[in-house]
Amino acid sequence: MARKPSNTVIGAWTRLLRAQHLALSHVESALKQAGFPPLVWYDVLLELSREPSGGLRPFEIEREMLLPQYGLSRLLDRMERAGYVRREPCQQDGRGQLVLMTANGKSLLKRMWPVYAAAVQEAIGTRLSEREAAALEQFLRKIADRA
Repeated sequence: MARKPSNTVIGAWTRLLRAQHLALSHVESALKQAGFPPLVWYDVLLELSREPSGGLRPFEIEREMLLPQYGLSRLLDRMERAGYVRREPCQQDGRGQLVLMTANGKSLLKRMWPVYAAAVQEAIGTRLSEREAAALEQFLRKIADRA
């Protein structure tokens, strides 16, 4: 049987979840006030922009973003209707699709970044020194890389 977490570990867990919630809420609010779509749209576009071939299969986006398939499918539908992505048949698998970013999607990604960056700076950068941010990044990497 696994050991129970200590009060310190439980406290770290609670603070981690609270900090994530508060930081994400701040970013989402800043994007909304600037008239942009939700952060998850930015994340999809960012993943597509990182792909050298220019496109990803939905399951690849799902894997990178840790989104459930049903949620991603609806998200891609909305993004496609808005003109930020397009889908086309996958050459390697006739049943599959490839998701590609449109010119409008590239433009949106560039326009969202300054608002996103400023919100991250306000939520995190104004509360931590560079040294503290580096330590936090190192601690979180230990958790994330293990998963």
